[in-house]
Formats: sequence, C-alpha cells, structure tokens
Amino acid sequence: MAEDPLEPVVLWSDPWLLALRKPAGLLSQPGLGPELADSLISRACRRWPEALLVHRLDRDTSGLILLARDPATHRRLSAAFAERRIGKIYRARVWGVPAARSGRIDQPLARLSTRPPRYGVVPLGEGGKQALTRWRRLADPAPAADRASTLLLQPITGRSHQLRVHLAWLGHPVLGDPLYGADSAGADGSEPGLQLRAIGLRLRHPHTGRPLRLRCPGSP
Repeated sequence: MAEDPLEPVVLWSDPWLLALRKPAGLLSQPGLGPELADSLISRACRRWPEALLVHRLDRDTSGLILLARDPATHRRLSAAFAERRIGKIYRARVWGVPAARSGRIDQPLARLSTRPPRYGVVPLGEGGKQALTRWRRLADPAPAADRASTLLLQPITGRSHQLRVHLAWLGHPVLGDPLYGADSAGADGSEPGLQLRAIGLRLRHPHTGRPLRLRCPGSP
C-alpha cells in the first residue's frame, strides 16, 4: 500500500507532549463541511485520543506543530504561546534577494476578506493588530540566487498569515503563494507548493522545566 502523503510524522513524544511534522495541504483542525473534515488533529486523535491542538499552521505551511496529551499540559503550553515564551523559527524560499542581510518587519495586520481568508497591512487605528517578524537571509549558493533566496523567520507575534503578508509587504513574497503574489514555485528549481516550513520551537518543558529544542528537518 502506498504511503499517505498527508499523514503526519512523529518528531518528538513523551508522556505530556507530541511534536508532529504537518505536511503541506493538511488543515491543522477541521473546517466547516465534510470536505474539510480531514486535519492533523483528527488524524492524531486516531492514535492518541487524548491529543489536544496547542497552536496552528496554515493548511499550505508544512512543518513542526505541537500537541498536548492532557488538559493541564494544554493550559500551560497555551499560556506560554500567549505570553511569547515559546520561540518559533520558520524557513522560507522567497522571490528576489533582500538588500540587507537581516531586518524586522513591524506592520499591523487585519483580515481583509473571509473567502478565501486574506489578510493585509492595516494601520493600528483602523483595525490592524500589532505584528512583528524578524528575518535573516541565509547564504545561498543556488544558481537561482539572483531571483530567489532563503530566509530564516522569527515571528514574535502570531497573527494569521503573518509571515506571508509581511514578506509580500517587504517585496519578497514566499514562492508558491497564490494569495500574496508569488504563485510560481518551481521557477527557480524548487518544489511546487508554498515554500514555507516551521522548522523549530524553543521552550521550557511544561512539566520538567528543562529547555527543549524541537527541530523539523527538510526543505524549504
């Protein structure tokens, strides 16, 4: 039997936590309607009925996602995310090469439409909510480095579509992004699909208190 490309992969497991690799194309949680019933948490609960989703990734974003295995752990992890005590790292393949080696994007965001969900930069006084992203350009020896580059991203806030909107605002949208201006993944030799992956989480274990660094290997 062929492997299911939408099946999550276990990256870390202990009595309190699960870290899974979510494939691109899989919802984090079910949407409205039977056609949107398939999701990471639905699949996880077949194996771990007690699993609870702590945070989400966009459907087309792949990578590391954290689940709790009991309500107390869920409360502690949810509080840690809300209080920005969990560091998040993403890697993206973007159009063009930023002139600077690193920077920060401090632009408030708000929802612009619901079908499809779309967000944009909106001033704070007009409904926008604070959103801050730090980024760093990686050395890229690829032949397409003149028209595409790889960035490490650290979202300080956690707004919906934050990284995708911020990078589009910067003038370097994520490759393969049909909503924010770079729906051409593959033109630089990369794989098709949104070239954005959650690759790391840094936190203190909610029960032992020890530093925990979780990693998700692979492209982009």
